[in-house]
Amino acid sequence: MIQLNYRDSKPIYEQVKDGFRRLIVQGVMEVDEKLPSVREMASNLAINPNTIQRAYRELEQEGYLYAVAGRGSFVAGVPEADSARKEELFAAFDAAVEELLYLQVEEREICQRVAEKYRKLQDKAKSKARSAEAAD
Repeated sequence: MIQLNYRDSKPIYEQVKDGFRRLIVQGVMEVDEKLPSVREMASNLAINPNTIQRAYRELEQEGYLYAVAGRGSFVAGVPEADSARKEELFAAFDAAVEELLYLQVEEREICQRVAEKYRKLQDKAKSKARSAEAAD
């Protein structure tokens, strides 16, 4: 579900937060789906429960989760106006493109890779939608 890299300079709570955010944005976790309890998640990842609590709290502040007292945390969905996250991702994309250009990767190859990834994700989304329609 979520992979931690202990050698990464990014704090563990941010890795947890990014992992859940990715699962929500990609549709792996659906709206109103219950998240594992803080203790359960901490046990699975072998980290301090306070780390998980911080990640959940920040995801709630960002609008990805909502908490129900006594019941736990649930997926709220993808916030409509998450421009800060988009800017963060575009900055990472820009940095990756700069490094690829430094490594003398041609523009055509970069564009081809982006288009290919976009098509695969679109096909996956269409397939998932057809599966959902067939289930109804």
